[in-house]
Amino acid sequence: MNWKELLTKEIESTYAAAAGLLNLVDEEMLQWKPAAGSNWMTTGQLLKHITNACGESMRGFVTGDWGLPEGVDVNSLPPEEMLPPAEKMPTVGSVAEAKQLLGEDKQLALSLLSACSENELATKQTTAPWDPAEVLLGHRLLQMVDHLKVHKAQLFYYLKLQGRPVHTGNLWGM
Repeated sequence: MNWKELLTKEIESTYAAAAGLLNLVDEEMLQWKPAAGSNWMTTGQLLKHITNACGESMRGFVTGDWGLPEGVDVNSLPPEEMLPPAEKMPTVGSVAEAKQLLGEDKQLALSLLSACSENELATKQTTAPWDPAEVLLGHRLLQMVDHLKVHKAQLFYYLKLQGRPVHTGNLWGM
């Protein structure tokens, strides 16, 4: 398997589909969230999360920098700080901001991938703050692309629930 080729293709297609969905978001709906149930992100919070769901997490695996303040150990964070409730999550101020941040996160993901050797991707064992199991670096980076895919699908359903004209092709970037 060629990890770099696989990951590059997955990054390119996933970010393209996510960018297409961002184009369908109504600026007036950033505060919207599903009415049923609890602990839902607003659309603005979901957009913010989408813009750092992949590249920022990849940074943690590739460099060890999880974006925490100096002296804070990522492995000692309590669960409520690792996975805060929706109402504590940050939001974007506009769709334009989300588009810019998504582009920056894509460039970060590609840059981090290019900094890895094929051998590192295929042999280096990594753990995650949320999962102490040792997993290959290439697999962890693929999990981060999958993380973006999950939230891209969440945005697709938010748009459907908001009455936006989306179809399966939008989900897959067609």
